[in-house]
Amino acid sequence: MKSKSLEAFYTKFADLADAAPNTMPSAALREVGHFNIFRVADLMRSYPNKLPMTFDRQEYYKICLIRGHSRVEYADKVVEIAHNALWVATSRVPYRWVPHTLEQTGYFCLFTEAFLLPAKTSVAAEDLPIFQPAACPVVELTDEQYATVETVFEKMAQEIASGYTYKYDLLRAHLWELIHMGQKLQPTPAPLPGHNASARVAALFAELLERQFPLATPQQQLRLRTPKDYADHLAVHVNHLNRVLKETTGHTTSALIGDRVAQEARMLLRQTSWTVSEIADSLGFSDVAHFCNFFKRQTSLTPGDFRG
Repeated sequence: MKSKSLEAFYTKFADLADAAPNTMPSAALREVGHFNIFRVADLMRSYPNKLPMTFDRQEYYKICLIRGHSRVEYADKVVEIAHNALWVATSRVPYRWVPHTLEQTGYFCLFTEAFLLPAKTSVAAEDLPIFQPAACPVVELTDEQYATVETVFEKMAQEIASGYTYKYDLLRAHLWELIHMGQKLQPTPAPLPGHNASARVAALFAELLERQFPLATPQQQLRLRTPKDYADHLAVHVNHLNRVLKETTGHTTSALIGDRVAQEARMLLRQTSWTVSEIADSLGFSDVAHFCNFFKRQTSLTPGDFRG
């Protein structure tokens, strides 16, 4: 599953909003990265004939403020939105938004890593907790929280239309404010048990595991597949890694790897046209039979039955 480019987004947006495809920013803006903001209502003009959006990975970040009954699908999960929600998307995880009614309002903004680079910050966007694959990408909001976040979007919408010479510096500041708002709204993770050293090894393992994904093409293969692969990469003995993970997560190294591989398998089976053989090969299985047995142990279904 290849990521869609910004150019593809603007072509699609022009089609959905029945607008001329001239909203792609100029070369001058692209030199400082990309940022733009849109109203959800503009996407609803062609509903239901041209929506919902396709299930894809994108080459950019997206932060959306949604009001209305809808659904967000990401990876192998589905989240129903009853009223208000804030959700974020990165190129690591495929997703789509499906409105259930015509009454949809809100905003969404697109931006690239390059747009945030001029800001003086100690962490890259891709390393922020809110953009991690394990983060909660959809957070339901109260009306009060919605109004607070909406104010930031409204300031960005007003500023991007202005002629202020330094407007992109100001937009960058508003975007950081929005990112930190989203991070504050994230569920507080449960503290890891055990000593700090063990917690650190567990965190490094979790980060390394997530970095193996997503698989973009059938030719791409997992670089690390076994507990020993991970232990060698982290420069620890495999028995030590297994003991640390058992203490901090309650699961063995093999179980954690298996769960994540199964999640990717479910996503690939449901959202791509890859053959079972291609999926098995990409996920590091020696043959289809081995993959099918693994998948049935994880899900109680065969790959064919799961795909339907």
